[in-house]
Amino acid sequence: MSDTHAQTVAFVRDTMLPPEAPPTTQAGAVKWIRENLFSGWLNAILTLLSLLAVVGIVYELAPWVLNSVWNANSLTECRAILDGATGACWAVIRVNWLQLMFGFYPSDLYWRPILAFVLLIVAVAPVLFPSVPRKLMWFSVIYPFIAVWLLWGGSVWGPVMVLLGLALLGFFIMRAAEPLGTVPTSALAVVLFLCLFFDPPGWLGLDLGIFPIVQNIADLLARLIPIELRSVPSREFGGFMISIVIGVAGIALSLPLGILFALGRQSNMPLIKWISVTFIEFIRGVPLITLLFTASLLLNYFLPPGTNFDLILRVIIMVTLFATAYMAEVIRGGLAALPRGQYEAADALGLDYWKAQRLIIMPQALKISIPGIVNTFIGLFKDTTLVVFIGILDPIGRASAIRATSDWQGIYWELFIFIGAVFWVFCFSMSRYSMHLERRLKTDHR
Repeated sequence: MSDTHAQTVAFVRDTMLPPEAPPTTQAGAVKWIRENLFSGWLNAILTLLSLLAVVGIVYELAPWVLNSVWNANSLTECRAILDGATGACWAVIRVNWLQLMFGFYPSDLYWRPILAFVLLIVAVAPVLFPSVPRKLMWFSVIYPFIAVWLLWGGSVWGPVMVLLGLALLGFFIMRAAEPLGTVPTSALAVVLFLCLFFDPPGWLGLDLGIFPIVQNIADLLARLIPIELRSVPSREFGGFMISIVIGVAGIALSLPLGILFALGRQSNMPLIKWISVTFIEFIRGVPLITLLFTASLLLNYFLPPGTNFDLILRVIIMVTLFATAYMAEVIRGGLAALPRGQYEAADALGLDYWKAQRLIIMPQALKISIPGIVNTFIGLFKDTTLVVFIGILDPIGRASAIRATSDWQGIYWELFIFIGAVFWVFCFSMSRYSMHLERRLKTDHR
């Protein structure tokens, strides 16, 4: 018995062994390389070929990038400094930096687009980041009118009257949507708005067009309280400034309009569904460049003689309509992905259509559609370069104008690499925010 006990005790450990480091092939960089780059013979061959391609590209581009010239006033000076060697002439960016940013915008007024861009960041912060105080949302609402005044100038009372007019329109719409007990009041509000806005010739024997009234009030206020900035015509806009203006306006307007058309396409009302389907299918079937030429050349034929419809405004409208059609289909995909039980749950709670959409359906559909929405935004921002075909000198147009001058004739890669890099920064930032938003809203697996 004692011998058996002695042998048993010898195999019983009363202390823990200290932890040992894992094998070098099972941890750290070695493990990552083995699993991702050399997990099989095919991956190993592809990895080696990729490394050879990267080394070859770096070998060819390194002298061109490292032997760069930044201080020169023309391509001839760059070539003289390089003295036959290979090198990039980045001096073209340094000399024409302001033209690429602002186009022909007056140099003494550069502070206005810069201030508008800074205020844009402040305006979108409460929309994009929940940590920013929600009280700043009021600034997000009025920012478009501030930006228009800063960029185009003129009297401040014009944007103020437009803002008041939109607030009045919202009031009329709210009155029209009130319960049946106030139908007479609501109908009167809508009729009054139609009389003020449309001013049909001879309708009710009144001449109450809102545009002359608003213009007269704005002119009176401008004389009494002259608060104005120097006017800058749209033809002086250009560079990245015009791309940001068109891109931001198109993004901000296409999302709510896309939601409305997506809901309209799924509506049970035949007229609304027919209008939504016709709009979406027509716009998606027409190239954007065709719409831009329509905005530039044909739209004036449908307006009264002497009407001055700003070209940039026409482009913003067409770009917004184009993005709206694609946005509507993206959001419709999100709505179709929801199970039928979500709609039935909203009905079981006794919610009406709009409350069900606002509280249950649309938040889930938008969360599902985030990748497609941001993809549409990125495509829209890149498509702003198409405005060069209708005479608006965006960055591509400014680059072509710079290359046409005698000082920089023959320059090519430096300008387009710089423009591509700036667009990449904007688009990559939108992509990363999209991924951040998806992680923040991923509540279904918590």
